Amino acid sequence: MSEVQPLQRPRRLTAGDRVAVVAPSGGLVPERLERGVSILESWGLLVEVMPSVLAGHPELPYLAAPDAGRAADLEKAWLDPGVAAVVCARGGYGAQRIVDQLDWSAMAAQAEPKVFVGYSDVTALHEAFAVRLGLSTLYGPMAAAAVFGADPATAEGLRRTLFEPETVQLLTSPTAECLLPGRATGVTAGGCLTLLAADRGTPFARPGFEGAILLLEDVDEDLYALDRLLTQLLRSGALAGVAGIALGSWQDCRPSPDRIRQLMLERLGPLGIPVIWELGFGHSPTSLTVPLGIPAVLDADAGTLRLELPALR
Repeated sequence: MSEVQPLQRPRRLTAGDRVAVVAPSGGLVPERLERGVSILESWGLLVEVMPSVLAGHPELPYLAAPDAGRAADLEKAWLDPGVAAVVCARGGYGAQRIVDQLDWSAMAAQAEPKVFVGYSDVTALHEAFAVRLGLSTLYGPMAAAAVFGADPATAEGLRRTLFEPETVQLLTSPTAECLLPGRATGVTAGGCLTLLAADRGTPFARPGFEGAILLLEDVDEDLYALDRLLTQLLRSGALAGVAGIALGSWQDCRPSPDRIRQLMLERLGPLGIPVIWELGFGHSPTSLTVPLGIPAVLDADAGTLRLELPALR
């Protein structure tokens, strides 16, 4: 099983850069999109909302648009040499449906890699960008996500990561605490637990997360479902050799944070690695932007994740 390796970093953004907003997954609230676009524009970015973002799906209301339109938006934005970053509008469900419709050969041929931002269901695309393009991405707030418009700290964290990445190399939050003690070094990877488990066995899934600082978070799941997802990662060998784990938010997961914490101890404890509880990324009221594919040091006792390089060059 090969170790997770550091990935190529896109360049940081500057005022005047063009940003494309895409909706690879679920439908969204137009008012939230307007708010998010306004925030991005306030940073001096030129924002283009791609055609399928608000199109809707005639038969499947949980999708932002038909698969072909969502895939075409993402591919067109990525292949446009004038676009410096692609920001997802929201998660939900649907990214898995378009992963294999994208022309990865053409996307890999781009001379200048772009910034890619999103979380939740977008995990399927983060994994694809890592495996097929060898590109570092940002597990961070999305343009039409409620938290991006409602929480200034969340928006500011993304802004600093995009424009001043050297100022956000030490990641922590008031909720972060030690679940299992220790210190580990590795390359950041991961995202939403449901999507990571669903990726097992697919043609381009990485063999596992050996040597990684693995990020795990999820939303609106029952305890037994989280158990099943963790067990799938364990049984498939995906967690063999993982260096350390940073757990994020478990917003609206049931029945309680204490029971979820106990489950994490029971399932992850035998790995014998350091684990941080509630680092503060994902579906939380305040959400960190966490780069994927970057060498990092996880200090569970201190509740910190320190990036050894700025997220963007």
